[in-house]
Formats: sequence, C-alpha cells, structure tokens
Amino acid sequence: MKYAEIQNLSDAKFKRLTGVPHPIFKQMVAILEKTMPTFGIPPKLSRANQLLLTLMYWREYRTQFHIGQAYGISESAVCRIIQQVENALIASDQFTLPSKKKLQTNDTLIEVVIVDATEQPIERPKKKQKRHFSGKKKYHTQKAQVIVNLATLEIVATAFSEGKKHDFKLFKQSCQGMIPTITCLADSGYQGIVEIHNNSKIPKKKSKHHPLTKEEKAANRALAKARIYGEHVIGKLKIFRILKERYRNRRKRFGLRFNLISAIYNLSLGLK
Repeated sequence: MKYAEIQNLSDAKFKRLTGVPHPIFKQMVAILEKTMPTFGIPPKLSRANQLLLTLMYWREYRTQFHIGQAYGISESAVCRIIQQVENALIASDQFTLPSKKKLQTNDTLIEVVIVDATEQPIERPKKKQKRHFSGKKKYHTQKAQVIVNLATLEIVATAFSEGKKHDFKLFKQSCQGMIPTITCLADSGYQGIVEIHNNSKIPKKKSKHHPLTKEEKAANRALAKARIYGEHVIGKLKIFRILKERYRNRRKRFGLRFNLISAIYNLSLGLK
C-alpha cells in the first residue's frame, strides 16, 4: 500500500486504515522530512510511505517480513525504517506527553485525574521470568499505567513495569509529589492510595458483616461512571494492535511506542 493510493480517502476511512487522521499524518510527515537524514543513496520509499509502513506495523502488527514483502524491501530495511521514524517523532516536541510534572505544580489547571493500568502479554523471557509472570493473568506480561485528565480526556503521564508488579506499587513509584488539590480516581486495586495521596477516591468494598449502605452504593456507581472514561482511553490506544496482542519485540522500546501512540491520541483530541 502506498500513500498515493489512499491520500484521497475520506477522513473517517483514512483514520480507520492508518489509525491517525489526515492532519496528524501530514504533521508527522513534515517532521520526518525535516529531521531524518537526506544524505547518501536516496531511499526506495518516500517519507510518507515510510510513515505509512510504520503505522501499518503498529496498526496491524504483522511481522516485519510480511510488511517487507508488501513494500518490496528487506526485513532488515523495515526494522530500520520503523526505528528511524519512531526516533524522529519522539525527538520532536510535538509528539510528547505533558509528563507528571503537570501534576506536581501548584499552577496546574488539572483538577481530577483517572489512574488505571493495563497488562499486555509478552513472549516468555529467557531470563528473570518470575519478574514478568502475572499472578492475575497467569502468563508473562508487561504493565502500562496511564493518568488521564478527566476534564479533557488527555493522557497526562505514563509509567511502565514488568507484569508482576502490583498496580499500586507502580503508582507509588511513579506518582510521588502529586499536589493535594488534584482528585485522583482509581479502582479497587489501589487499596491504600489515600495514605499516599489523601485526595483520592476508590470504590468502597463490602465485607461479610458490613454490607454497603445505599449511600455507599450510590458513591460507587458515581465513581464507576467517571472511571469508565479511563477504560475508554486505553481502548482507543489499543486500536493499534502492537499494544494489544502478544508483544513480540524487545521490551526496551515498548515505552517509547506507547508514549508515541498516546501523544497521537492527545493530538487527535484537538481535531474534534
């Protein structure tokens, strides 16, 4: 598939195919043309087609061998193009997240955030398998945590760990210093979060001798209605199957790819 063949598609169809809207695609191409090297032998694929190749890899998560056959280049060339495109985009200021510093400054406009984590299967590691074995999922995973601004649904910050690490432990390590004025909404997996951040809300759990009151049930429903937006954001990231299916690549680039896709999602919010 070449960009010349799909550039006249409607915005809806173009996004369904590539995962990004037309304006963001053109913005990404402009960054590549400005920052990627132009010396040496001219590349077989234009910058637009190199970007399209990378998006197809994220979107469909076919093997690099299959993509190379489709574009008439070698598997190693596909790998090199994907890494060059990713490095160029992440180096630009246009495809970065606000970062957790936004949660640590008193002049922030953020009032309520949702914190949630998602696990993704990985190939069984050759070393230190226990660190990646998730007792919850019963297979080897890696974990990504997202913090979402409830007012705008923008992803503010992310954090990553091996699958064995508990969600709350990851939060403690990555979200120290959040100012008290920000309300943090979390699920029942974050028991004890109030001790770290007093202005936090989690569902009230019932016990055998202490059933929930009507007020507590109503509060749980209200909290669930707000937290569901965090699940929706994670679901929109996972239209790129590289974040959904069993991750076959080296894990050291997972955070880079997750942050890039998160930044693309943030930019798409401004187009609505």
